[in-house]
Amino acid sequence: MKTMNNFLLVLCFATIMGCQKTSNQNLSDAQIENIVKRSYQYVAMYNVNNKFAIKQGGWNTLQSDTKLKDHTMREIARPNNDSFYSSALLDLQTEPVIMYLPAFDSKYVSLMVTAYDHYVDVPKATRNGDFQKPEKILFYSDRTQGYDGEDVPGVDMIYKTSGDFVSAVLRIMPHASDPERFERIVETIGTIKIETLSAYNGDQQKVTKEISFPEVGKTDLDIFENNLLEVMQFVFNHISFDPEDKEDQEVLAAYEPLGIIPGREYNSEEIKINGKQFGEVAQKVQAEYLGKLSDPDLFSSMAPKMFKPKGITDLETVLTVSIIGPIGLPMEEAMYPNVTADDGKPLNAMNDYVVKMTKDQLPPDQAFWSVTLYDKANGFFITNGRKKYSVGENAGFKLNEDGGIEIYIAAEKPNGVPDENWLPLNRKDEEIDLILRIYVPDMEQMKTWKAPVAVKL
Repeated sequence: MKTMNNFLLVLCFATIMGCQKTSNQNLSDAQIENIVKRSYQYVAMYNVNNKFAIKQGGWNTLQSDTKLKDHTMREIARPNNDSFYSSALLDLQTEPVIMYLPAFDSKYVSLMVTAYDHYVDVPKATRNGDFQKPEKILFYSDRTQGYDGEDVPGVDMIYKTSGDFVSAVLRIMPHASDPERFERIVETIGTIKIETLSAYNGDQQKVTKEISFPEVGKTDLDIFENNLLEVMQFVFNHISFDPEDKEDQEVLAAYEPLGIIPGREYNSEEIKINGKQFGEVAQKVQAEYLGKLSDPDLFSSMAPKMFKPKGITDLETVLTVSIIGPIGLPMEEAMYPNVTADDGKPLNAMNDYVVKMTKDQLPPDQAFWSVTLYDKANGFFITNGRKKYSVGENAGFKLNEDGGIEIYIAAEKPNGVPDENWLPLNRKDEEIDLILRIYVPDMEQMKTWKAPVAVKL
């Protein structure tokens, strides 16, 4: 019997999952919470990038806005209604992809790059003097076949990504209040394009490897409950981990007991967890971090680490932004203070509110600013017949005669309020969020500037 037990023990370790293949019953509550917190950034970005890929017809595709977003946007929490996106979804497994970047007549343009790990980099921005002339940037990863970073004639920048499946997103201020400039920007957007390296060289294009992606979730919580391990195995196989990075090694260590290890194939018969339990923990974590939206001190401390590359941000920050709304810009490019109620209570659609700023209290931007209304639970625009979701230079705003502004969040437009300054809400018992975006903030002024508050009417 002892020999048989030893044999079974050896067999268990040899197959890695032999003793744990039926459930996560051996995981403590603390282990499950640790796994959920370390997974959120990957789950959120897998869900976002793959939803966009599905929406725009697959990978190595490009889709560009030519009008401001509305309530039909459901691929990402807390999208913006103040700028255009030109979104390239790149599959870099087979060969590199080159992106053509035109010059723009716009106060603000940036190129934002992120893989499934949700570490954000901005290699190009008007803040740094870019987009004054056309350029080409080449993307590749550690696993790109037959290419290792060598120079390519005519290509201005070689960029190594942290993953095989990458979003490269241009964010462009469209100057919607200036029709002629708006039309020029829309025309310029039409010249953005992507091209594989073989096509760029005039060679026969390589055949892209067919790949089966795990299902996306309607929300991130759906993945935690339904197919977390399958998604995480896929993610582990398509991003690069740094042996010197603490957070990378911690997430690998958290998943190793479950048999999720880079380079493996997922086997649903061998690896199982209690998805309902993981979903409940993820929901608890989500609620906890959404509750932190009203803590200005927390956001002040996190701001320098938000939407940054690996090694500059930390788990707490990347978890927070993954829950609030994935894929954003670092503070040098944009800041996202939350507008809270003056009485400290959560904003609720059962009430009407006003946000007032004098001329001296306006956000210290060096490009533009906006205030956007969302439902708190999902982070989506609130449906309304006017398709009015934000107040700002692009979605429309009207300063008062003193140079300040009053923004009303109300079920019905109050008398005398300009249409541009009214954000409609639907009268029902649901919490709402007001997010202020400040593009290219004046960092010196931001040290003393205070975000406005919403006063209940």
